[in-house]
Amino acid sequence: MKGQTYIIFLAVPESIRDLGDQEFSVNPDIPIPVEVTDDAVSDLQNLSWEMIIAGMMQVIIDDPATEHADYYRRFIVTVRPNIISELSDAALIKARNNDCDAALKIIDDLQTVFPDFPQLFLNRALVLEERAGHAGQKTGVAIDQACAAYDEALAHNPMLPVAFFYAGFFFMKHKRFGRAKECFLSYLACSDDPAEKEKVESIIHHISQNGLDDIDFQEAYSFISAGALDQGLEHIHCFLERYPDVWNAWFMLGWALRKARRYNDARKAFEKALELGGNNSDTRNELAICLMELGDFADARAELLIALRKDSENVKIISNLGALSLKMGRTDEAEAFFRTVLAFEPDDTIAASYLQKIER
Repeated sequence: MKGQTYIIFLAVPESIRDLGDQEFSVNPDIPIPVEVTDDAVSDLQNLSWEMIIAGMMQVIIDDPATEHADYYRRFIVTVRPNIISELSDAALIKARNNDCDAALKIIDDLQTVFPDFPQLFLNRALVLEERAGHAGQKTGVAIDQACAAYDEALAHNPMLPVAFFYAGFFFMKHKRFGRAKECFLSYLACSDDPAEKEKVESIIHHISQNGLDDIDFQEAYSFISAGALDQGLEHIHCFLERYPDVWNAWFMLGWALRKARRYNDARKAFEKALELGGNNSDTRNELAICLMELGDFADARAELLIALRKDSENVKIISNLGALSLKMGRTDEAEAFFRTVLAFEPDDTIAASYLQKIER
């Protein structure tokens, strides 16, 4: 069993006193903090750079204003020049694997140790974006937190061009096309990557040509998201009068109608979205919900399976397959779907509730 971890301070060993370059040199008068465990205290002959770096970082994390914080920072990057990118990559991998609390702990610690490193502001936003994707019923709060993190990254001085790039795609994903366009325009103004700029110009053209930054479209999304369906429907109908061939608008109309339980009208809207080019997992999933509510279980299942092929780890689709299986009397199949949901999202209360009903 591994012993408790804590920090001890050592005199600088002779073996590392020559470490450094023109920008940094070891100060033998400043003791070095070392992270050790109970079972390692008596054996410091195996002192490693990892133990020293971990000790220095922990001292700064515990007290960012500690006397030798700047010295420790320079010591760390001299020994491990790539430490920020290495630990950031580890955090992003954890976030993608739905270990977002651990990922945020890594980013928070890095920001404490290296508070002026601009990439960390973006990395924090990327981790929170991943968490929003795993958030289940808490999606709205998680999206707001990711938005705030992107705002902080975009406001950082010096400017970080790639932050505008990632933020643009984040806002696109959440139907905030006006904000996405602003981010992409800012990216064009400060980027020197010809290939990425060409991609961004194409997206800006798509947003403008289809009126996705139109006030009626934006207002419709805001009202529908907040549950104000009548106002949302009014705005999306106004938009469709001017842009009748935009599949995103038909999707939004269907979304509002489905939330209003007007399932047959919603089905027609989603079918129109598919006809106009909205052939994606979200449209198929929403259409399937309508078909399920209309009692057309076979077609609902077909749509969900198409959606799952497009997005194999989407827990909403898998959960809907479970709900449909229950309606079709396929209890064992439903249980398997809900257990799959919980394997991806252990905190999913809907799947857990369905399983409890099945077990009873």
